[in-house]
Amino acid sequence: MKLTDISTIQALCAEHGFSLSKGFGQNFLVNPGICPKMAEAAGIDETFGVLEIGPGFGVLTQALAARAKKVVAVEVDKRLPPLLAETLRDYKNVSIVQGDALKLDLAALLQKEFPGLRAAVCANLPYNITSPLLMKLLETRLPVEHITVMVQREAAQRLTAAPGTREAGAISYAVQYYAAPRLLFTVQPGSFYPPPKVTSAVIQLRIHPVPPVAPKDAGAMFRVIRAAFAQRRKTAANAVSAGTGVPRAAASDALAAIGVSPLARPEQLTLKEYAELSDVLADALALANQVKLLESK
Repeated sequence: MKLTDISTIQALCAEHGFSLSKGFGQNFLVNPGICPKMAEAAGIDETFGVLEIGPGFGVLTQALAARAKKVVAVEVDKRLPPLLAETLRDYKNVSIVQGDALKLDLAALLQKEFPGLRAAVCANLPYNITSPLLMKLLETRLPVEHITVMVQREAAQRLTAAPGTREAGAISYAVQYYAAPRLLFTVQPGSFYPPPKVTSAVIQLRIHPVPPVAPKDAGAMFRVIRAAFAQRRKTAANAVSAGTGVPRAAASDALAAIGVSPLARPEQLTLKEYAELSDVLADALALANQVKLLESK
């Protein structure tokens, strides 16, 4: 079944009484070259089990199933599994799981479905949940070698931005802590049905066996990073102080202690410097937490 043919998609929609949902961010790929290119870029072969999130009508699923030992596709839309049973009937190595990937225990799912296999994620992600879904995949430390996903181009630029550059945001630092990101290629709106209003891009995150920095408390480091970028137009000292409750003088002194000017902007600090900053501020952060708890009572 040629799922990149718009007439095929329209016929399937009519047959199953299916209408595309904006709420689920459903724009299906109709450019026949994109999905094979994604699967190839992910290096998928028979040694892999692949987790796909949001299979749609199964066009990427087909490309993955042709290469992988097994594919497990998680689909939140309850209307789609019966349709996928038809479009993927020739692929015996595909399992469809109906559920919300943001709520499922994905680690348990991979352990159950891919014993003895290398694991990877490859998906055309729903754009409205890109950031929370990627952070779940990273923070739960799924036993995967890499994550290859299509996202909105602007999101791709933030996700792959190097810490210490103007383009970097809080999520850039989080991604760099867990993985080595790179932008692979862009995808034009005309590659989808219906065409979205934005350009897309495929990125790959290769998971670090060990994070590149070792703060005493990773949670504290990310708290400092989020505080800094919540007010990125301010100096790092002012933003960190405002976002964490740490006195401005303490934030300035901590920055000076790690060799960074208190007047530096949040995006000018590297991931290593944020790790060092959170370590120096450990006591001040703990005290600020205690004050916040007391004030909330």
